[in-house]
Amino acid sequence: MALPVTDNVVKTARHTTFYLACGAEDATPIVFVHGWPELSLSWRHQLPVLGALGFRAVAPDMRGYGRSTVYTDLAAYRQELIVGDMLGLLGALGRERAVWVGHDWGSPVVWNLASQHAERCVAVANLCVPYATLERSWDATVALVDRDVYPEDRFPVGQWDYQLYYQEHFERATAVMDADPYNLVKALFRKGNPAGLGRPAMTASTRAGGGWFGGADRAPDIPADHDVVSDEDLAAYAEALGRNGFAGPNAWYMNHEANAAYAAGAPNGGRLDLPVLFLGARYDYVCETATSRLAEPMREQCSDLTEHVFDSGHWMGQERPREVNAALVDWLVRRVPGAWPLEQPRSSG
Repeated sequence: MALPVTDNVVKTARHTTFYLACGAEDATPIVFVHGWPELSLSWRHQLPVLGALGFRAVAPDMRGYGRSTVYTDLAAYRQELIVGDMLGLLGALGRERAVWVGHDWGSPVVWNLASQHAERCVAVANLCVPYATLERSWDATVALVDRDVYPEDRFPVGQWDYQLYYQEHFERATAVMDADPYNLVKALFRKGNPAGLGRPAMTASTRAGGGWFGGADRAPDIPADHDVVSDEDLAAYAEALGRNGFAGPNAWYMNHEANAAYAAGAPNGGRLDLPVLFLGARYDYVCETATSRLAEPMREQCSDLTEHVFDSGHWMGQERPREVNAALVDWLVRRVPGAWPLEQPRSSG
């Protein structure tokens, strides 16, 4: 009998965090941190599995998303404040440390937790976005672009061009997304396509193409990819994003300088000595790590690193949930035995 996934809220004077949770409240927490433009719902395949194995599996709606606090100031979405939200959540759970798992923009949050607050981390795992990239330095990340795929004369910042579009046309980018959140998430949440191997990602030409979707005023209406999301999932994403708008989620891209300054203050030069798991997606052509140099800084700065690459697109936890769950569990057993529950919870009925 599956354990229930429950709705929960933590309110403090500085921030409100909504979160989903599964498993015993006194168990070791494993906190799943989503990215853009997602919700706690994105971890629906992981929460019941880790909860049933004896962990307190938790997934918050991040700052600017869902039922958590939305801010109008773009600077309110810098990493230092978001890390503070997660520390507040951990305190509300009544625990000193957690296993942290991130994806997309959730990965920089988890990397910063590991580098800035190692004492609050049992271990960390991240999907798609490797360490010491976007949370550390824009210029250093661009320097890792694969110039065989992205010649500098045509693609000065490689696959990261879309992030400059936010910097230069924030209001326009946000308005296009706000125009039709349902079509947007329906277009975005798709499985990986092997045909894109060795070719420039669409994000590399965002500015040249006049913005997202070739300069159109709204996302196109294309069929859903039910291998990744159900119609019910899409409706939930669209409702939350439509209610709050995209200004908050998009503001995560607007704080590179502040984020770099924050990362520069990490103890030990940012070196990570705790157990680290990284899951790369072969068909994620923005965060491609299988053949590019993007993951090199991570490999140099993590002393206890486990890596896997899956034949998946960017939305790995939803596209390949069995593989992701298996990799997480295997890593926890092998590399983080101290966090493993001594007794399994017993279901009633």
